[in-house]
Amino acid sequence: ELFCRDLRGSLDDFLESAFQALEVNYPKFYKMDASSKLGFLAAEMLLKEISLRAEYKPEQVAVILSNAHASLDTDVRYFESMKTMASPALFVYTLANIVAGEICIRNGIKGENAFFVWPQFDPFQMHQYVESVMASEKTHACIAGWVDVMGGHHDVFLYLAEKKKRGNAPDHSVVHLQNLYHLKEYGTVNG
Repeated sequence: ELFCRDLRGSLDDFLESAFQALEVNYPKFYKMDASSKLGFLAAEMLLKEISLRAEYKPEQVAVILSNAHASLDTDVRYFESMKTMASPALFVYTLANIVAGEICIRNGIKGENAFFVWPQFDPFQMHQYVESVMASEKTHACIAGWVDVMGGHHDVFLYLAEKKKRGNAPDHSVVHLQNLYHLKEYGTVNG
């Protein structure tokens, strides 16, 4: 277990507490929207003991993400800011794929990058797309998953797929993704 906190506060409070608990030195974090912060922190936790920069060339790592609300949470906040003075800093985050960009910048990733909007996490579609990306000779690893924020709702699930097996890592399969996501929903996945 990497971080636990009473969830009665706001998402913003949780994200800031998680950022501080992880002791990450990345001042740009405070300028990100909630979706980018959530995805950034999930990637930090996912890669806590893995250095992609040391193991792969920047173009050998891909990032494939999805969610149900695109950037709607930030779009609403930006729309509200336009009533007084539109926030250029917030405007940057009115694209759903910015969360992938933040993960790429932090980890020096320059490989394929895609973002999909699906009604719910779809392990079949995610598996199919990641497998097609990993079939390329140039892609050796892929951060993939789900980062969704809308109002009071947030949901995140990231995983790392690699061509080379790491320890006793399971095969990349639809059933495995479905099981991991289901376990995450009930809070039984640790670490």
